[in-house]
Amino acid sequence: MGHTPLPGIGVRYDLATREGRRLSVIAHLDGSRTLNTYRTDDPDATALSLRMTAEEAGAVIDAVMPAHHSPNLLATAELGLVAERVELPAGSPWNGRLLGETRMRTETGVSVVAVLRRTEAIPSPGPDFRLAGGDTLIVIGTREGVGVAAGILDPR
Repeated sequence: MGHTPLPGIGVRYDLATREGRRLSVIAHLDGSRTLNTYRTDDPDATALSLRMTAEEAGAVIDAVMPAHHSPNLLATAELGLVAERVELPAGSPWNGRLLGETRMRTETGVSVVAVLRRTEAIPSPGPDFRLAGGDTLIVIGTREGVGVAAGILDPR
């Protein structure tokens, strides 16, 4: 599955099914999702576009991957929390600076639980962790907090 950052909007995830059908999901910064399917006779033409609130998208996720199959996983949505991937663009003012300098946790209450960098995952980065353009931060917090955190990392 590929992904494309959409500045000011969110991230688009693209995939193809085994049968060759193209799908995309746009994860909007406000937590909503747009699911698109494309026509088989014209792969650039949308066959269906469905915008869902975060809660509706959560219900679809539960229907596709029921939570009872993974009883040890924290059901963050029920607690009012979301887990999101937030990308640090190369042009971010935080590129090369320390995570603690962003004051994300203090300002938003969001926790950075891991950083994905190229082919490695760095779990539980501390305030002295040096950020790099292209990093993907895995954050957990309230929907509002995650949105503010994304704005801190990419203030464009």
